[in-house]
Amino acid sequence: MKQLAIPCLFFRSGTSRGPFFLQSDLPTDEIIRDKIILAAMGSPDDRQIDGIGGATTVTSKVAILSPSDHPWADIDFLFGQVSINQSQIDWSPSCGNMAAGVGPAAIERGLVTAMDQTTTVKIRNVNTNSLIEAVVLTPQGQVIYDGNTSIDGVPGTAAPVLLNFMEVVGSKTGQLLPTGSCREEIEGVEVTCIDVAMPMVIARAKDLGKTGYETKAELDADTAFLARIEKIRRIAGERMGLGNVANSVIPKLAMIAPPKHGGNITSRYFVPDVCHSAHAVTGAICVGCCSLLKGSVAQGITNSTGSANEIVIIEHPSGKIKVSLVTSNHDSAMIVERAGIVRTVRLLLSGNVHVSTRLWN
Repeated sequence: MKQLAIPCLFFRSGTSRGPFFLQSDLPTDEIIRDKIILAAMGSPDDRQIDGIGGATTVTSKVAILSPSDHPWADIDFLFGQVSINQSQIDWSPSCGNMAAGVGPAAIERGLVTAMDQTTTVKIRNVNTNSLIEAVVLTPQGQVIYDGNTSIDGVPGTAAPVLLNFMEVVGSKTGQLLPTGSCREEIEGVEVTCIDVAMPMVIARAKDLGKTGYETKAELDADTAFLARIEKIRRIAGERMGLGNVANSVIPKLAMIAPPKHGGNITSRYFVPDVCHSAHAVTGAICVGCCSLLKGSVAQGITNSTGSANEIVIIEHPSGKIKVSLVTSNHDSAMIVERAGIVRTVRLLLSGNVHVSTRLWN
């Protein structure tokens, strides 16, 4: 039987990796679309041996792009977290790392015309209906990928892509503190349930019986600990109005500790059943905002100043990630006006991914 060739660009985008499709190249039927993407990625299979997935959470992601009808945005970006060992794609969260590739991909595929020197691509993330401004280096009207910018979790250097996240508060729940409390107790552990760019439940590492400085391998091997935080995450999801989150990757959970290497706070971010090898961008924005929020579980841990313009440096298993936050206070509530972060992107492959034609029927 013939195979179906579907055009895509394959990017290393921030500390994530995956194919970028145009919506027009995929079937309109969402069930068929998901079957095709699962087959392309090689899921379900622990190795994803029959597809282009990388058999880890950060390398089993997809992006779908289309022209936007939003009055502000140029591009609509739909993110999918592809399950490795289940026939399932979670379309509910966003991904800041994959968002870094949207600008370059949109230019490469002709959805946006490149300007000389830099091109600003205005993006609507369809998953959360949030807005992102991407500034891409385009000297002589061409995307460049070589450069001197490094980000922890990625070897070598590349050209920077600046992401400015707007309207990030209440990404899925509509509220900064969806439970109405800045600090509460779940299963005997004090947590902050917060929604900025990503709904999260954040706890102090010491309250979970950890130091917060464990490696990813150490945390992933502790099955009793993972089961404990999953129980906390599911209860938090119910309290945050997200319903039964057993089969959803949101809310995410992070445990925090004081910094050790010159940053402002240490974080271990879970995705959700294993520890992230570095740190998600949206999760970094949320942890950064929690570190500035008076009365949160981060109070007494972070050395952030809480100023209106703050760069929060978050230490993670692979190094550090910097988040630039512009905040203000109104009636004792924190307002997040803008969150900026620098990522790098590299185009790895351009061409077609092949799947069986029977999947389109």
